[in-house]
Amino acid sequence: MDCSLEEFMQYIEEEDIKFIRLAFCDVHGNLKNISVMPHRLEEAISYGIPINASLIPGFGENVYPDLFLHPDISTTTLLPWRPESGKVIRMLCDITLQDGTPFAIDTRNVLKKAIDVASKEGIKFRFGSRSEFYLFKTDEDGNPTKIPCDNAGYMDIAPLDKGENVRRDICLTLERMGILPINSHHEAGPGQNQIDFASSDPLKAADNVVTYISVVKTIAARYGFVADFSPKPLEGAPGNGFHINVLAISDDGKQILSPAIAGILEHIHDTTVFFNNSEQSYRRFGEGSAPRYISWSAENRGQLIRIPPVGKSGYHYAQLRSPDANANPYLAMALIIYECLDGIKKNLELPSAVTTPEPLPVSLDEAKRLALADPFVNESFGKELVEAYCR
Repeated sequence: MDCSLEEFMQYIEEEDIKFIRLAFCDVHGNLKNISVMPHRLEEAISYGIPINASLIPGFGENVYPDLFLHPDISTTTLLPWRPESGKVIRMLCDITLQDGTPFAIDTRNVLKKAIDVASKEGIKFRFGSRSEFYLFKTDEDGNPTKIPCDNAGYMDIAPLDKGENVRRDICLTLERMGILPINSHHEAGPGQNQIDFASSDPLKAADNVVTYISVVKTIAARYGFVADFSPKPLEGAPGNGFHINVLAISDDGKQILSPAIAGILEHIHDTTVFFNNSEQSYRRFGEGSAPRYISWSAENRGQLIRIPPVGKSGYHYAQLRSPDANANPYLAMALIIYECLDGIKKNLELPSAVTTPEPLPVSLDEAKRLALADPFVNESFGKELVEAYCR
């Protein structure tokens, strides 16, 4: 929504909006929110709404005064599952210190900065994604179990596929919120599902992922299921991946592919923790089509980076397949931008498309140690954020 504050307040009144959720992510990408009534919205937009940083994971390790949420009007969306009378909207927020200085651990702002750096270098990025999740049954008290909603397999249909109606309602809800999935289907694991999204600019792409996860969990609960995005929820079954499609284009419209991919390959070993942030993540590697080694290919889906055939856009894109579905999309996409820019700046050569001897990190502790010691990631994100994330 692109409008003035006066126009926005008029929209609030005309649409009978009674509740406004001001949403933001913690350092790991988990969505948080505080709700305000319409009479406080003008204050929120003009001055920000204070929150207690000490209780937000990753925010409270240093001593801060209150942090302030500043809603981004352009991210306004109605929540379709809330009442039609006395509607509820959600707005994503930027986070600042009391004096208006951007908060160093506001991961949405980290992505904004990366986009700005790329723009100054004359390069635009677009990201698409596909994200997987399991649907598990709940017990008689409504608590989550590890019993899948079905025993269907890859692209099975009803009645084997018991997630069909859930996916339909997720896609229709997202459409009402201005997000257009391109396809959905049952994945290979029992009760596992996948929804794909077309490419868009990086900030919108990351915002959409955050919204998508929230919608999936909400709609699943309405059907009596629990949606699980964790990397390896079931032993012996496929993990949940978050495959990110990357496109880098210069201002004159030329695609920059090889050095951009080379930049990702150059840095991925030391930055993996920002794509894979739990112990489960490292049990997922090397199973099914989840990668284990630092490699690329135009054919094999088990590679770290896959180059699919040219689509209708006329461009090749690179698909990074190591991130899992719990990754913070703002940090993941910001890091990809910085890695690609480094490869482009150094004009790195893309190695041959074979599996290299170097594996991805084998544990969360190893991945954290590598990131904390890596000058590239500390320069890209700032030491404060890297330390907060790895704690």
